[in-house]
Amino acid sequence: MSSQFQVVGTRPVRHDGADKVTGRALYGADIQLAGLIHGFVLRSPHAHARIKRIDTSKAEAFPGVKAVITAADFPVTPDRIVDLGEGDTPLSYVRGNMLASGKVLYKGHAVAAVAATNVHIAEEAASLIEVEYEPLPCVLTAPDAMKDGAPILHDDLRMKELGEATDKPGNVAEHFRHVKGAVEDGFQLADKIIEREFSTATVHQGYIEPHNATALWNNDGRVLVWCSTQGSFVVRDVTACVLDLPVSQVKVTPMEIGGGFGGKIPVYLEPVAALLSKKSGRPVKIVMPRQAVLEATGPTPGSSIKVKIGATKDGRFTAAQATLAYEAGAYPGSMVGPGAMCVFAAYDIDHITIDGYDVCVNKPSTAAYRAPGASNAAFATESVVDELAETLGIDPIELRLRNAAKEGTRRADGPKYRKIGCVEVLEAMKNHPHYKAPLEGPNRGRGVAVGFWFNVGLPSSVNIAVNADGTVNLVEGSTDIGGTRTSIAMQAAEVLGLPAESVLPSVVDTDSIGFTAVTGGSRTTFATGWAAHDAAQDVVRQIKERAAALWETTADKVKHSRGVYSCNGKSATFAELAAKLGETGGPVVGRAAINPRGVGGSFSGVITDVEVDPDTGKTTILRFTSFQDAGRAIHPSYVEGQMQGGSVQGIGWALNEEYYMSADGVMQNSSLLDYRMPTSLDLPMIDTHIVEVPNPAHPFGVRGVGEANIVPPPAAIANAIYRAAGVRMRRLPMNPPAVMEAVWRKP
Repeated sequence: MSSQFQVVGTRPVRHDGADKVTGRALYGADIQLAGLIHGFVLRSPHAHARIKRIDTSKAEAFPGVKAVITAADFPVTPDRIVDLGEGDTPLSYVRGNMLASGKVLYKGHAVAAVAATNVHIAEEAASLIEVEYEPLPCVLTAPDAMKDGAPILHDDLRMKELGEATDKPGNVAEHFRHVKGAVEDGFQLADKIIEREFSTATVHQGYIEPHNATALWNNDGRVLVWCSTQGSFVVRDVTACVLDLPVSQVKVTPMEIGGGFGGKIPVYLEPVAALLSKKSGRPVKIVMPRQAVLEATGPTPGSSIKVKIGATKDGRFTAAQATLAYEAGAYPGSMVGPGAMCVFAAYDIDHITIDGYDVCVNKPSTAAYRAPGASNAAFATESVVDELAETLGIDPIELRLRNAAKEGTRRADGPKYRKIGCVEVLEAMKNHPHYKAPLEGPNRGRGVAVGFWFNVGLPSSVNIAVNADGTVNLVEGSTDIGGTRTSIAMQAAEVLGLPAESVLPSVVDTDSIGFTAVTGGSRTTFATGWAAHDAAQDVVRQIKERAAALWETTADKVKHSRGVYSCNGKSATFAELAAKLGETGGPVVGRAAINPRGVGGSFSGVITDVEVDPDTGKTTILRFTSFQDAGRAIHPSYVEGQMQGGSVQGIGWALNEEYYMSADGVMQNSSLLDYRMPTSLDLPMIDTHIVEVPNPAHPFGVRGVGEANIVPPPAAIANAIYRAAGVRMRRLPMNPPAVMEAVWRKP
């Protein structure tokens, strides 16, 4: 820890730890209200079908049923483009994903909902709803969906081509292009060019807690919502928009969240529960069964990627080209945009062309998953870079260092880097004992890869109220998933000169704090922490005024250092001055609302050793070390936890996880037994190495750390498998059958 800080860089116990480990913390499904009834959502058995007729009469007559709704119960409003936190989207698409109208677009698409006195009655009644479908052909991958004559999901969808609207129907919502330099000229300068194609399967975030929502449409006309979400204000705004209400009529209380990783940003249940509440006059709770979570909530997109890189004999990249086609799922909005931003972001290349395609397919609409789109892209790029290193006879890390992005490097999508830590991450990898350690034994290999996530800022609000005992209450709007209550409180404590334990953080409802964007994009410790810093500065300013009143001087003459205020030989601690607020003017509340710029992108790297069984194709991770530039590690334990968690998810993505789909669009492994995520039995200890290249734009140098760590693992493992088994894997997951078949096909 730098001596300039008292709190930043330490490892205090997390503020919510006791409630979490004792079971007292309340999650979404724990909410209990007087008169509560339970909801169940009927879902489509088809991946693509027209809805000819819905008859709810039998369900409505079933004993214990209090309400039944379909899409017809949504308010009738003109379609329009709305921005509800994740980019511009037609309102009809937002509503259509909550309750289907006209067509169902994936197996599991919500069609109707029932509320009853208990969930079992609701489920049984839902089965009595008669839905007449006209099944249609389905399309499940981006390449198939882009073919002429492919089944079309949206009759009204017209492709946006290079920024311009067209009248071209189909499944491609958008084709965009980023250009830097002249790529063909760059390839003319290359001594070696490698071009390869890659594909990745659809995978899920795998959070433990299912989606849930409880809603009460109150007698005063306000809609009150309790739910598991990464962004309570997103839920408020989406619910208000879909129900055609002013945002002031919706109040959202975020409960504790049992994981999200981006998958709990979209809204699925809250407006449905609200309509059931309005119709029944009772509060309604809906909790998704696990099968519905996997079949009907946003996984990350499957993808088809082509990458071409040229290099000189001495290892300088001259040009790079990528074509990325990502599955959006049922509605436009895949993660191909971020994928294109990140695909070559780790490298300083003069000539680049990147084409991106956002493609609708008959799968659930995709959602963010920890650096969304970047892992797919890095799998392709880092595999080609590794092959270039072998072809040129250059050490894999050395080749990356020769081409590493640095301050002043411009990405193909436009931004020029300020101070970044790509070189420092690579140097840490090169000098780490893991990279230098011998790897002995047959069928073993070592692989490396690097990755990038750009991070975001977005609005955040924080209030800090001073207590008479010298503690402060910090009120924030950022859902705490990975310990951000503490990392935010620590930044306030640093400014105030207090121990972290003296700052008491609370995550509150949308009525109790100013607008705060989602917990996602690696923004929370960065942006809400910055708001806490500024709110604490506001407190310091006011405490100086109170000290000045006591000492009969002016505030500008009062000095503050580490919680002690002084002037002309007089001094007092924060606690002493807090005890006298009643004598000096009353309560002190600091406030800050920010929309920060200057986010510092984060680079991550992986070194991994694997062993491949040539007879079965099973890949065992022997050793795994994750590197990441945190800017400044506010709470190093939490940074390490993020690095380990992202690494494990990347390992699962690499080796096992996928949506195993039948030809008619039915997910065949929609349970956590069959959807194979790694457990502790499958993994070694994930070693971590924090790199700190402070972000000059942030008061404490913070860079978000929640996402870059998932980017390089699949590529690093693929590169290790090549050195262990002699086969280049170009599809994820690299499960035992895939590796075994590749080994058998090897010449």
